Amino acid sequence: MLKTRRPAPALDVPLTTGGRWVLADQRPSTFSLVVFYRGVHCPMCRAHVTELDAHADKLAELGVTSVLAVSGDDRGRAERAVEEWGITRVPIGYDLGRDAMRAWDLPVSKAIKEGQPNEFSEPGLFLVRPDTTLYAAVQTSMPFLRPHLDEVVETVRWINENDYPARGEL
Repeated sequence: MLKTRRPAPALDVPLTTGGRWVLADQRPSTFSLVVFYRGVHCPMCRAHVTELDAHADKLAELGVTSVLAVSGDDRGRAERAVEEWGITRVPIGYDLGRDAMRAWDLPVSKAIKEGQPNEFSEPGLFLVRPDTTLYAAVQTSMPFLRPHLDEVVETVRWINENDYPARGEL
């Protein structure tokens, strides 16, 4: 089980733009923000990742200069998401394996409809400190109930202004 104030699991995924996104290599001022999404098949993921892309500049102003949206989709499906969803600011990672899904405590689901991969993770949003300790985690076992990104922006602003510590460490 993940715990705040402890090291976040390793994360090393390929990017649709080439190269890799490695959590241990990130150097944000305040937080890295990792958003796990179900895949290109998910209309709610489209809305959430598109909203994330629209908030990238606001997050960067708050020191969240390291942002990633990642799924278990293969490269072709991830590139399709970038193109169809119009993602221009947020790096999109792909090929998230089951071991990584489990390490991040993400629920894993089986396909129940045409167009879904055989298995995929359910959504999660994580704030990680520059030292790679986990600050906050929001996971859901359904495509629903995700935090709105404008709320995440305001929460990060408040955390920064009040030097609020991570909670849930026990």
